[in-house]
Amino acid sequence: METNAILGPVATLALWSMIMWVWMYATRIPAMSRAKIDAKNLVGTTGRGLDDVLPAEVQWKAHNYNHLMEQPTVFYAVALALAVGGLGGGLNTQIAWAYVGLRILHSIVQSTVNRVMWRFAIFALASLALIALCLHAFIGFVLH
Repeated sequence: METNAILGPVATLALWSMIMWVWMYATRIPAMSRAKIDAKNLVGTTGRGLDDVLPAEVQWKAHNYNHLMEQPTVFYAVALALAVGGLGGGLNTQIAWAYVGLRILHSIVQSTVNRVMWRFAIFALASLALIALCLHAFIGFVLH
């Protein structure tokens, strides 16, 4: 069994995060230009401050990019621990791929139609996958 196989989903989610970063700026910069926002003179503001100025559809990409910097940090930590500890293959890799697929689907939904109940259902399923990985790490490293 390939114990480093779980690194495939790790690399995929990291790349997806960068794709979302590009999409965010590819839509945000033109929207800021249309809204006559002079970024050179902005001081002490955050991207959230643009929620009242830019179209919601533009901000959805930024919100999703921020989400990809939150819960997936737990995914990265547990997946790397599983790989280093020799538990990164088999079922754990399958669960990791499910998590990554669901997070990508969550990004697409949030960045396009942004239906909250759809997002919630996808996020909940992804969270269950992450909980399973955390439990497998706990069982493998603490209880053994």
